[in-house]
Amino acid sequence: MNLEQAMQSFLQESAELLEEMESILLDAEADSITAEQLGALFRCMHTIKGSAGLFGLEDIVHFSHQAENLLDQFRDGKLQLDAELSGLLLRSHDHVKAQLAAVEAGQPLPDGEEAAILAEIALRLQADTASSPQPATAETAEQAPPGDWLLTLRFGPDVLRNGMDPASFIRYLATLGEIRSIASYSCNLPADDSFDPECNYLRLELQFCGAVDAEQLDSVFAFASEGSQFIISPQAQLEQHLQQALQLGDAAERQRASQLWQQWGRWPQQAAGRSDPPDLTAPTTPLLVTPADGEGKATRQGESRFIKVEAGKLDSLINLVGELVIAGAATSLLARSHGNGPLLESTAILSGLIEQIRGQTLAMRMVPIGETFSRFGRVVHDVSHALGKEIRLQISGADTELDKSMVDKLADPLTHLVRNAIDHGIEDVAQRRVAGKPDAGRVWLDAYHESGSVVIEVADDGGGLSKQRILAKARQRGILAGDNPPTEQDVFRLIFEAGFSTAAQVSNLSGRGVGLDVVKKNIEQLRGTVEVESEEGLGTTFRLRLPLTLAIIDGFLVTVGSATFVLPLDTVVECLALPETQEASSAIGRFSLRGEVLPLLELRRFLELDGQPGPRRNVVIIQTGDCKVGLVVDALNGEFQTVIKPLSPLFRHLKAISGSTILGNGEVALILDVLALTQHARAQEHMQYLAGQGAAVTLPDNWPYHDNRQPGKPI
Repeated sequence: MNLEQAMQSFLQESAELLEEMESILLDAEADSITAEQLGALFRCMHTIKGSAGLFGLEDIVHFSHQAENLLDQFRDGKLQLDAELSGLLLRSHDHVKAQLAAVEAGQPLPDGEEAAILAEIALRLQADTASSPQPATAETAEQAPPGDWLLTLRFGPDVLRNGMDPASFIRYLATLGEIRSIASYSCNLPADDSFDPECNYLRLELQFCGAVDAEQLDSVFAFASEGSQFIISPQAQLEQHLQQALQLGDAAERQRASQLWQQWGRWPQQAAGRSDPPDLTAPTTPLLVTPADGEGKATRQGESRFIKVEAGKLDSLINLVGELVIAGAATSLLARSHGNGPLLESTAILSGLIEQIRGQTLAMRMVPIGETFSRFGRVVHDVSHALGKEIRLQISGADTELDKSMVDKLADPLTHLVRNAIDHGIEDVAQRRVAGKPDAGRVWLDAYHESGSVVIEVADDGGGLSKQRILAKARQRGILAGDNPPTEQDVFRLIFEAGFSTAAQVSNLSGRGVGLDVVKKNIEQLRGTVEVESEEGLGTTFRLRLPLTLAIIDGFLVTVGSATFVLPLDTVVECLALPETQEASSAIGRFSLRGEVLPLLELRRFLELDGQPGPRRNVVIIQTGDCKVGLVVDALNGEFQTVIKPLSPLFRHLKAISGSTILGNGEVALILDVLALTQHARAQEHMQYLAGQGAAVTLPDNWPYHDNRQPGKPI
């Protein structure tokens, strides 16, 4: 590990610690904080301070040390958590985060609110000291005086090559107390051309005094533990310390170490005034020894369960697996055309293995959405405080997995929706009391899988959307024309128009009509849709429906004329044969399936394809959410592993087409956008309802059908 890699590890670890710290503080506002959480808060700031000291980041060390003092008082029960203390700790968290961001960007560290925060911390600590005089109890008598420590530091030979400077560790140690004595001497320093300027040959002996414990001293040298040997003991264990120290290195090194400790008067015979010299060659166990390279590395490897991989490498692997799927389909098709039995069996095994590789590879790119959800705890905290509202965030479905490429693009739309819910959705306390609601409003974030899609909901228990105000604003702006009453969904879709807003006043958060149109645009770029449910006085729910992945899916092949199309298999419910007696009626647009009336969409007419229908046609029942639609196609071709290829911008005008794929014979098949198809079918049904037309086509209950939810049942 070089210095740059060590710095990246430090920055990433610090980011994780700050995230943990923020999560604890936000959770603690609603519930009582536990001793375990208090300890975790202190360790977060303490670890950041210690690691920053190793890299000479003195400004971060100074600030985090003061924040650590505040957390130490909090941990000891001398301070009680209230809104002011929580806000101070969150501001301290933000400042350290900004400092680390500046380090990562190679920019000067920002001053920001540092002076104000440090002054507030000092006032807190002074007030605690003034209001809580410290009696001379037995407990404080034991903790008050600093302890004397003995240190033998034998850094590994590669410490310099790995970008670590032993002097930086000593400088940071000096911030924790007083280094009373320090000496260095060489270990096996070569005198010829074999000398390596990047190799460490020094060993250090120290006497240290400070109000610290063994765990704190251990954390000072944690970054350099690989390949090193450290012995840290309290003064009371002088003899045991020397027994361990004099077992390290060769005879010359041991002789030099014994002379040094004798010069300091730290030889047991001198310290105790004994006439018989102690036996320092007998093996013993020190209080603390950092293991050498072999043992430490084995322990860390045994504990490690994760490895970090660059996202670009994973994307390249996904692309290669996609090409493998296409090549496998071509091989299977070639084997079937030759009718060779052993070859068919071999390709079947190969196809099974490719499917397993595809599944495992895609799973590597699936990440829980909880990491994105957790960011909004702070958003709700800050915005609600700025507006003077009391709001609680409830998260569910955090373990729902989604393609990482999609998760990264969801933060912005979700931020708009959450801020909108807080600012416009949830009323102030006075209005909630008049409405008989609790003072604290609630915002919900939920995620779950449904019909091969991921559904994300942002809901609130606020005042809901006023359809009358939306319609009035739309007519005022000329967006809505005509006297026909629009459907509820048509009304709610108006709020996604650019510049549309019903807010009575503009705030620094929202109200300018900028935001929801961006939400819709971003979600549609991910091949998703936005649905709105609202009831005035009760609240609003925004429902984002997204495909599970943008890479490879299980598809279902259908043919219309000479064109082949792919439907996502998870959206296919069942397939039915369309009798010749009902052919003429299929254009009406509805049919009854076992008593359930569903919209019917003929793909040939909808996609404006040439040619005449075949002798036998079929109906494929697809479902998104609660909406089912029947698609009329010419032929059913079965399941197909589909590698999604994006369409060129030239073809963005194509309706209901979400992408393309390459078949085993090299032909291109278009992937149908099921969400767009169901929306069109529902709109068509609504228009027929308004026109008072449309007789239902009744399909008998005993017609043959293929239920996709019963694996293995033939078509």
